[in-house]
Amino acid sequence: MSARPIAVVLAGALAVAGAAIASLMVGQVMLSPGDVISGLAGIGSGSMESRIVVDLRLPRVTGAVLGGAALGLAGLLMQTLFRNPLADAWSLGLMAGGQFGAALVVVAGAIVGPGFLMVLTGFSDLGLVAGSALGTLAVAVAMSAMARRVGTVTLLVLGLMLGFLAQGLISVLLHFTNRTQGRVFAAWNDATFAGVVWSDFLTLAPLLALGLVGAVILAKPLTALLLGDAYAESLGVDVPRLRRLVLGATILVAAPVAAFCGPGGFIGLVVPHLARGVIGSAQIGVLIPATALFGSLLALLADLVVHLPWDQHFLHLNAILAILGAPAVILLLLKSRSVRGSEA
Repeated sequence: MSARPIAVVLAGALAVAGAAIASLMVGQVMLSPGDVISGLAGIGSGSMESRIVVDLRLPRVTGAVLGGAALGLAGLLMQTLFRNPLADAWSLGLMAGGQFGAALVVVAGAIVGPGFLMVLTGFSDLGLVAGSALGTLAVAVAMSAMARRVGTVTLLVLGLMLGFLAQGLISVLLHFTNRTQGRVFAAWNDATFAGVVWSDFLTLAPLLALGLVGAVILAKPLTALLLGDAYAESLGVDVPRLRRLVLGATILVAAPVAAFCGPGGFIGLVVPHLARGVIGSAQIGVLIPATALFGSLLALLADLVVHLPWDQHFLHLNAILAILGAPAVILLLLKSRSVRGSEA
């Protein structure tokens, strides 16, 4: 790795650390940097700072770091797999599919009874992730099949339609839930990292780690795939097998985030382009750490804005991500020759 990517990664890591500390400071109770350090140093002490920092804010911040990195990585994998500059787990409907799968499991558990989840996996969290993974897999397989027949813009429209279909089905499911569950689903639609608790990481972290390891292993053949299937096959890459493995890695990183944090938008769409622009390279192995860090940074910044001590706390994570991400997507559409060329 050359000096520039290393410098970018180091700067990104420092920025993430700074944003994480700021997020630990911000909330209805504002803390100083010293309070944060005291809270982290006093784990288990029962002090007010420790309870606020360790029990309330640190799980949310950790979820934002891992969730943002996962969504950024999912976007990088999808854009490379489909060779589509506007592809990510959200725009291609994968997040909505994962959300629908998880919602279906929760609603089934509410109707049949809590024992349903125990029968399904033995743990309710794993049942949630299993449902999310199945929904994500269904959409991913459908999009992979359609990508061979249609162009860039059509594929994006199809992904959006699948996402709208999933949202419609979720709305139908709400008729089989009570008012409390309906409010939970509504909050889930807006996405949040605040609902993640320490026990969730027993499921979330290993799956994300497996997806990251898979992406790193697949980095070299994925870089070859950027130049086309024929070129990749000339280098000995089994393209159909590679597609299946990439979809599997994407599901491993996207499904848990959809299950625990909701369908976060724009992170996977924006940060891979930001990483390419800053590093000046399209090599996947070089882009993976930068994309993960930029995804964490964007998620932390959006979460920081959400949890500022507003007088009326009505801000939602996806609203902030849309404000930050939509201008970047518009700029990409105006500047991307490949996207405009596909419309000719």
